[in-house]
Amino acid sequence: MSEALSSFAQRARSERGWWVAAALILLGVLYPLMVDSLRELPVIGDFVPATGSMVIMLAFTMMALGLNIVVGYAGLLDLGYVAFYAAGAYVAGWFASLHFEDISFHLSSAVDGDLPGIHISMWLVLVAAGFFTAAVGIVIGLPTLRLRGDYLAIVTLGFGEIVPQFVRNADSVGGFNLTNGSFGITPIDSIAVGGLVFREESNKDDLYFWTALGLVLFTVFCCIRLRDSRLGRAWVAIREDETAAAAMGIPLMRTKTWAYAIGAFFGGVAGAFFASYRAGAFPADFFFQFSVFLLCMIILGGMGSIWGVIAGAMILGYLDREGLATIGSKIQESGLDFDPTKYQFGIYGVIIVVMMLIRPTGLIPERRHKIELEEGVRDTPFYDVQSEGTLTDRDRGGD
Repeated sequence: MSEALSSFAQRARSERGWWVAAALILLGVLYPLMVDSLRELPVIGDFVPATGSMVIMLAFTMMALGLNIVVGYAGLLDLGYVAFYAAGAYVAGWFASLHFEDISFHLSSAVDGDLPGIHISMWLVLVAAGFFTAAVGIVIGLPTLRLRGDYLAIVTLGFGEIVPQFVRNADSVGGFNLTNGSFGITPIDSIAVGGLVFREESNKDDLYFWTALGLVLFTVFCCIRLRDSRLGRAWVAIREDETAAAAMGIPLMRTKTWAYAIGAFFGGVAGAFFASYRAGAFPADFFFQFSVFLLCMIILGGMGSIWGVIAGAMILGYLDREGLATIGSKIQESGLDFDPTKYQFGIYGVIIVVMMLIRPTGLIPERRHKIELEEGVRDTPFYDVQSEGTLTDRDRGGD
């Protein structure tokens, strides 16, 4: 009877969760239509983000979900995720811009057929960016994933520092202009559906918002399926105890490489989308601090928790795009001379420290992490267990 009630309660919670998710998705779809009305509300209206800011926040969310596969699922501390973001953005620059002027190849309805350069549909470029970045993840992962812990973090930090230097100086690689140096690659083609070119429309932010929302939902679906798959369980086993996982027959290198590649895939797609929205890929966007920023989103929301990562990404993304500036203007209106945007990374650090002290599992923790941190792992000597009466007389040998 108790098992039936427990099963019913679990099913009810699951169904309630899906209803909540469906309601949030509906609100997300309607957000561009409601944002003007919301911004007119007293008190809270000034804090409602514009649709353009929401587009960037959703792109950050997609990157954070990709990094969560590496850090939250597999337990690999990656401090160089910005490399995958940059790779995706430059794929968009190579295959959807005027960058290669000596070549004329068109497979896109977003630009005039007489323009020089390679112009492939951004939908195809998003897919190509994902697979190219996954390949980059494998190349980076193979020599580094034999390390663990702090050593892996140091090596990935090195890649995070190398990437911005490389893209700034790759304007003459053997005489070939690969990245256009400090100027970046611009303009990058817009996303288009048939004859509807997003950037040419008056509601371009709305169109990009719905596209970004669709990409985030696709990422969430893949993350859920991966988490519940055999590969996902292998990642969790490696995260919990790598030595025990290897002893149980899990191929460590192959499993870790899959985490790196799949996480890089979503980072590359988000990078290409972001480059299309901003109409350019610029080296100033690819510094090491961005990797730390994404990692803070995961820590704030809850490592390994899909919904937690979404919450953390939206909160920090909002503070980065509009929140701190809005709060600063309100503070200055009250007569205080304080601009929080000058101390944004310090503020993010304070938020993370406070979270670690008050709620170390994150805003929406993963169930396994929550149990480990709140209840701990039982490590009681055998004879103490006997004295607690947890063993029957038969278990004690019939004494």
